[in-house]
Amino acid sequence: MQPRLKPLTALIALYATQSLAADDVSILSEVLVTAPGELPLDSGATTLNRAEIAPKRARTSDTASLLTDIPGVSAQTGGGLSSLPVIRGLADDRLRTKVDGMDLVASCPNHMNSPLSYIDPTAVESIQVYSGVTPVSLGGDSIGGSILVQSAAPAFADPGERLVKGETGIFYRSNGDSWGGNLSGTYATDSLSLTYTGSYAQSDNYKAGGDFKDYGFTGRPGHILDLDEVGSTAYEASNQSVKFGWQNDGNLVDLTYGRQHIPYENYPNQRMDMTDNLSDQFNLAYTGELAWGTLKARAYYEHTQHEMDFGDDKRYWYGGASGGSAALEGNPCSPISGGMTGCAAGMPMYTDGKNGGVTLSAELPLASGDLVRLGGEYQNYRLDDWWTPSGANMWPYTFWNINDGQRDRFALYGEWEISKDRWTHILGVRFENIAMDAGQVHGYNLDSYPTTGTTSPVSQTRDASIFNTQDRAKTDHNWDLSWLARFTPADTQTYEIGLAQKTRSPNLYERYTWSTWQMAAFMNNFVGDGNGYVGNLDLKPEVASTLSLTADWHDAGQQRWGVKLTPYYTYVRDYIDAVQWDSATNAPRVVPVVDNFTVLKYVNQSAYLYGLDLAAHYVVASGTAYGDFRLQGLASYTKGENDDTDDTLYNIMPLNAKLILTQELGPWRNTLEGEFVAGKEDVSQVRNEMQTAGYGLAHLRSRYERKTWSLEVGIENLFDRFYELPLGGAYVGQGTTMTIPPEPNEPQWGTPVPGPGRSIYASLSLSF
Repeated sequence: MQPRLKPLTALIALYATQSLAADDVSILSEVLVTAPGELPLDSGATTLNRAEIAPKRARTSDTASLLTDIPGVSAQTGGGLSSLPVIRGLADDRLRTKVDGMDLVASCPNHMNSPLSYIDPTAVESIQVYSGVTPVSLGGDSIGGSILVQSAAPAFADPGERLVKGETGIFYRSNGDSWGGNLSGTYATDSLSLTYTGSYAQSDNYKAGGDFKDYGFTGRPGHILDLDEVGSTAYEASNQSVKFGWQNDGNLVDLTYGRQHIPYENYPNQRMDMTDNLSDQFNLAYTGELAWGTLKARAYYEHTQHEMDFGDDKRYWYGGASGGSAALEGNPCSPISGGMTGCAAGMPMYTDGKNGGVTLSAELPLASGDLVRLGGEYQNYRLDDWWTPSGANMWPYTFWNINDGQRDRFALYGEWEISKDRWTHILGVRFENIAMDAGQVHGYNLDSYPTTGTTSPVSQTRDASIFNTQDRAKTDHNWDLSWLARFTPADTQTYEIGLAQKTRSPNLYERYTWSTWQMAAFMNNFVGDGNGYVGNLDLKPEVASTLSLTADWHDAGQQRWGVKLTPYYTYVRDYIDAVQWDSATNAPRVVPVVDNFTVLKYVNQSAYLYGLDLAAHYVVASGTAYGDFRLQGLASYTKGENDDTDDTLYNIMPLNAKLILTQELGPWRNTLEGEFVAGKEDVSQVRNEMQTAGYGLAHLRSRYERKTWSLEVGIENLFDRFYELPLGGAYVGQGTTMTIPPEPNEPQWGTPVPGPGRSIYASLSLSF
């Protein structure tokens, strides 16, 4: 390992060159014109602006975690860069997530490259979250909320002037020895703009607040982890983009090229790790302010090349020649060969995803003051997912998990926004046609696509034959309806109601994964529960009916105090849940597996979710010698159940709350935060989800901010408290993870993924 300068040392050195007594330094004013971005509707939404996002960047490289201070929003554990946002019990593809107007898609059987992982927190300018009912212009192909993430729009200079500006920053976090930095620069005239944005982040494994296991072996000879070290949580990532903008007489065109490279990102709740991810994105947008209204158009293309295998903390060598599944360490072996006594070198898995889309929308102001929105969207998605032979049972041919997967989505919508007196209404209807298909498949044992046969190693021929002889072309016709209304009877109160029907079609992995073989099924899992999943060609679209009510009481200026209360209820017809599946009989299990990992098959059932979100703030004191003091409170409760089986839905966040005390004194902003989570007692029985204990954490943060630079320091989990993540899933971060090994080998069922212990962090940001 080459020696490197610790970023914290560099940060302190830079910080030492600054004068903390900078109050007498004159700050040059900056004159620039910022192009208008896509400003969505704000009724029912929570918006995080740049000033609110900036303090969070020092403590995370995971963009999804920026959302967790919004009531009703939590994060399902993934890699260090790729957690999945959960809104009121609904996550992942059940949410509509757009990054700079693009509908990005996770091209991975574990959804490791989730949409929000494609933008670094330092590049985020704003985030808008619709937790409940979403206007149809911002929804579609989802049954939960919508998340709209925007990077900075092109910046332009005043007429006849030149604009040169930039920003750079570095950070360090002690838990995981995590460090990185970012750099951006803009050169612009009054009509042309060119911006470069880049970032880098890397981390080793983090440590929990105490020992959570009684073994240290990883399956790799000589590689031992500490008992409090959370295996497979290391990562490295770089993001770069170049944005070109042109404006003239109310017209704006911007073109962005972005490239992301993740050499590795390991996962504590998945049996595989990301060993490479390369994504290229092209995004062309037009906004025109015309005499009749506003016209917006966009065309984008994303190509993702994704690889998975066993990372450094997971066993690499398999097969009888390496010691078999009972061996605590897989010994290197040769030659690579098939069969139970053979030798396997890892399990390489490859995914190639191509995602393109076009959107067109128009906003037409009416003489009455109302506003009409009309739009259309088209998305074309292609996916290949294949696993090359590596030996033992993975031999001698390529396993096709999804071959030529296709998902085409065409949408039309209309929306009417009405403002009259103290009422605002948004009424909308949306239609989507979703066409899906996939080619024939085969397992490791054949080099052709079988249409007959029942006997083969681990049912590969049987399962492939059944899949290949069925009709795989599916077309769904989906309708969304929404009504949002806001009533403002006085300056001190606002009431909102939302009613909606929303529809989502299955994704390619839910419909087209086909193998009931335990090992292959284990590789298809995007919920992190350690189980395996099998697709279902007969799945129907999910249809959700949602009612949401909000009462917002506050002072007339909406500054000193406020209380916001939101109860909600959602019923989902044909909810895509799962049943335990018996590979031997190719039917649902008669006797369910209990307290262990198992294989499940996706099925349509019915479900309902309800809950309550609370947000409140109060200015405790202002204008004192010690500054201004503000108290903020957040709380959320969600209940989700399968209406057919009475089982609890998977990964429902238990009752949770945050209490935040903030002091502001000149350029200083100091924060003490308490985070409280109840024990998770209601769990999904069919998935053998594990219960987690309740906990409370304390976080201490301080920010010093000037016009051209800022310093952020803090301590997360101040008292180094041990806790288990309620949405962390099952710990399979080390050992013989390809299968369920016999004891005393690991991993075994029963260990939830723990949260990080104490972490001291610091970041320095400079702008010019």
